[in-house]
Amino acid sequence: MDLTCRPAEPADLTALHALIESAYRGEAARAGWTHEADLVETPRTSLETLTALAADPDELLLLFETGEALVGCVQLTKQSGAAYLGLLAVDPRRQARGLGKHILTVAEREAAQRFGAQVMELSVISKRPELIAYYQRRGYALTGKERPFPTPVIPPLTLLVLQKRL
Repeated sequence: MDLTCRPAEPADLTALHALIESAYRGEAARAGWTHEADLVETPRTSLETLTALAADPDELLLLFETGEALVGCVQLTKQSGAAYLGLLAVDPRRQARGLGKHILTVAEREAAQRFGAQVMELSVISKRPELIAYYQRRGYALTGKERPFPTPVIPPLTLLVLQKRL
């Protein structure tokens, strides 16, 4: 697989936003297995949020491409001795081919190299046992911590926190 990785630039953000929304929400997301379309109807993120992330030195938005096609992304946030992983997305038509595993491996390496992170943290909606199991197979462990879902939904959702030593 000819997959390249690079930091997102301002000119990439519209395509990045479309990729994230297609992987998490709406009918397009149902082509993959990692979507939240059955749980949440509100947008996953916004162009304004992505613009702010791209400008923040403690954030890193990585794009993954095959040739000219954007096929995946991930967000890393620098924390004290750690990094937070978010917005891991793979084009729903390309899921279940190892791209997510590859993106996660690159993200862990980048967090350690760029941020000096010794621990990676992420959160998953509690009603996604198959996604929690996916991360557990990759060395992440439930911490026992829970966070409220960032936007109000009915019924309410909870995020479970997982961590991995890098």
